[in-house]
Amino acid sequence: MSASPPLTFRPIQESDLPFLAELYASTRAEEMAQVAWEPADVRAFLLEQFQLQHQHYQTHYTGASFDLVLVDGAPAGRLYVARWPAEIRVMDIALLPPFKGRGFGRRMMEPLLEEADRTGCTLSLHVEQNNRVLAWYRRLGFVEAGVHGIYFRLERRPAIREVAS
Repeated sequence: MSASPPLTFRPIQESDLPFLAELYASTRAEEMAQVAWEPADVRAFLLEQFQLQHQHYQTHYTGASFDLVLVDGAPAGRLYVARWPAEIRVMDIALLPPFKGRGFGRRMMEPLLEEADRTGCTLSLHVEQNNRVLAWYRRLGFVEAGVHGIYFRLERRPAIREVAS
């Protein structure tokens, strides 16, 4: 069995915006396939939506980590995380289609699961109610904690560790 390619993270940079826009578009491809728009109109819409989302995140989540995910040194996804005293919020986690289903998502989440357990923080995120990844989050220990429009708010409470006496 061959070793998995290295997975690394680095803060996003201005020069990453074209890749991040492409990544965002890939997360909406299935949805956009349902509309009868010209390809140029779809691209323009998705670029505008990406820019609005990016601006929202940068404005409302100061101090959050906005990381580019690299697989074997090549851009493969993003992981945006906000940290508060009692909660770690996964604001966004995304991978390009060629990297899905290969264990990279788990490798992205494991450090956050460990951090939440170590710090006693709840790990939370929002996911569309009809998103296929919902079952995966449930396998990681997330449970529904609320509904916000078309999104479930999911939470994973920290694991309780027994203290040796």
